[in-house]
Amino acid sequence: MKHVLSVSIGSSKRDHKVEIELLGEKFIIERRGTDGDIKRAIEIIKEMDGKVSAFGMGGIDLYLCAGNRRYIIRDAMPIARAAKISPIVDGSGLKNTLERKVIDYLVRENKVDFKGKKVLLVSGMDRFGMAESLEKAGCDMVLGDLIFALGIPLPLHSLKSLDILAKLAAPIVCKLPFKMLYPTGEKQEKVDTRHRRFYDEADIIAGDFHFIRRYMPPEIPGKIILTNTVTKDDVKMLSQRGARMLITTTPELDGRSFGTNVMEGVLVSFSDKPYKSLTPKDYEDLLEKIGFAPRIEILN
Repeated sequence: MKHVLSVSIGSSKRDHKVEIELLGEKFIIERRGTDGDIKRAIEIIKEMDGKVSAFGMGGIDLYLCAGNRRYIIRDAMPIARAAKISPIVDGSGLKNTLERKVIDYLVRENKVDFKGKKVLLVSGMDRFGMAESLEKAGCDMVLGDLIFALGIPLPLHSLKSLDILAKLAAPIVCKLPFKMLYPTGEKQEKVDTRHRRFYDEADIIAGDFHFIRRYMPPEIPGKIILTNTVTKDDVKMLSQRGARMLITTTPELDGRSFGTNVMEGVLVSFSDKPYKSLTPKDYEDLLEKIGFAPRIEILN
């Protein structure tokens, strides 16, 4: 039996474990949170290294992307280096492949008409593949990288402006303590609605769910939420606040849509190639083989 363990610096209240079967192979898929404690995450990885098929790195990315450039987040490096035997992935491989495919699928199957829709993508650098696909689909984009990561209420409206911002700021921002850029641990449970006008103006709210939830106003009537990493309680909350539709880019497993890091861990467990040599084409072939489908749920 294969075992994919996501070690997250997010809240332990979101821990989950399921057993599933994919292509005749049994899997344990597990998520463990450390409530913002990076040292504890490293301890868990060292303890389980070689005992699991793959690690997911949750609650923090190793890379931010813009254009064809990748920027390494300094605080993530010790976590990635803690695994010496088992592969460790942060989900960026899937974000660059699966999330592009999901947007194309939604357009092709007439599930969502993106053309002219106002889309708030809470961080374009976190999900550059999704950002490119949404812009290609004709969306009126608001990229919230300055708003939600840095607290500067200036929306970006194109990938070109994101590219300029990345060149100027990313080399510095990536060296800041990660907790300054992203809600970790107990911060994931707190709400801050000072930027609600960007939610009110959007038809579709997309991207990382912890960012979305942290800044979400009490009412989001008629909105489409495009994300992943949602629990049953999250789905209930979105429904109560009036969201019309939930789309997760990763499939539902036992009531839970895991993060891209978890599902990327599943893919590298299937691959015969060393995980660091996997290309976008390899990921696309594996996705085709497994047949992951997005979760689409009408809430109201």
